[in-house]
Amino acid sequence: MKAIKRRTKIIDSFIIGKYLGTFIYTLILFVVIIVIFDLSEKLDDFLEADLNIWQVITQYYAGSIPFYVNMLSPLINFIAVIFFTAKMADQTEIVPILSGGVSFNRFLRPYFISASIIFTANLASNLYVLPYTNRIKNKFENEVVHKNDPFTKANIHMKIDSNTYIYIESFDNKTNIGYRFSLDKFKGDEIKKKLVADQIAWDSVKRVWKMTNYSTRNIDGFKETMAYGISAQKDTILDMRPDDFSAYQNVFESMSNGELSEKIQKEKIRGSGIMSDLLFEQYKRWFQPFSAYVLTLIGVALSSRKVRGGVGLPLGIGIILSFAYIVFNQFAKMFSTKGGFPPLLAVLLPTIFFGLLGIYLLRRAPK
Repeated sequence: MKAIKRRTKIIDSFIIGKYLGTFIYTLILFVVIIVIFDLSEKLDDFLEADLNIWQVITQYYAGSIPFYVNMLSPLINFIAVIFFTAKMADQTEIVPILSGGVSFNRFLRPYFISASIIFTANLASNLYVLPYTNRIKNKFENEVVHKNDPFTKANIHMKIDSNTYIYIESFDNKTNIGYRFSLDKFKGDEIKKKLVADQIAWDSVKRVWKMTNYSTRNIDGFKETMAYGISAQKDTILDMRPDDFSAYQNVFESMSNGELSEKIQKEKIRGSGIMSDLLFEQYKRWFQPFSAYVLTLIGVALSSRKVRGGVGLPLGIGIILSFAYIVFNQFAKMFSTKGGFPPLLAVLLPTIFFGLLGIYLLRRAPK
């Protein structure tokens, strides 16, 4: 019994080492390749902005490399499992393990220990690292790479509390200035206050909005009073921020968990049409790391059988399935953010579908 226990511990260490070693090596290789292609594509932008190598590394790749690692993690996880497991099967290393009294479920244990390590790393990255590194990446892309893209948002209607509605004809995301601003405050069905300004600008130091050329109309039954500020400025505090009017598509992935939760609570009141995007981003951070378990299960089930041709066939099937998983995720996101599909179901559906596929393949795997 002691010999068996000692042997199984050695097997655990061997499989965990192979799993994580292959995963890290393949991940580094893919990231290097992507960075090379990305650098060649954006080199003109870097040169046009007159950036040196250190600025490119600290202002862009410090944020983009963690993004690439997170994006590639499910694909690399799947490929790593299939590659080294198929190699073990091809070298007839799995048959003696199972023949020696180790059950297939026991054989899976080191795989799921390794998957748990990857799951923990991905979850911690999603919650505590990526929101801040994405902020670095997105800021650079918006200011350098996409500097000629539209950066204004037009005809903004928003409810900022239960009684107050605002309208901005256009908002400039680079200067944080809105034009043709109006605010309507109601009490029930009756309008009590209407404020109009030619311009409203965000003061990031005082954290207030500055209105220029404004007029205020207060209504109390049949009594009305008017106040004017011609060529004057007025500071006002409103429950809104420049990010609420962002024309950029990558603003939500740059928010911390606290900012994202606060944004969701405000959106429940405002109803500006971005709730699906917010909820999808929040659910994705929590549930997407579970793909480590699902893809590990499929990978072991596919590659633990010895087949003619070596590791080529299992590796080819694995690459096809991993890309299918990524495409499935992208379609689910599109249907959620653009088609009204429930965000939680959109995040969970690819994992559930491929999880059921993994269970089916596991039952057919050699025991």
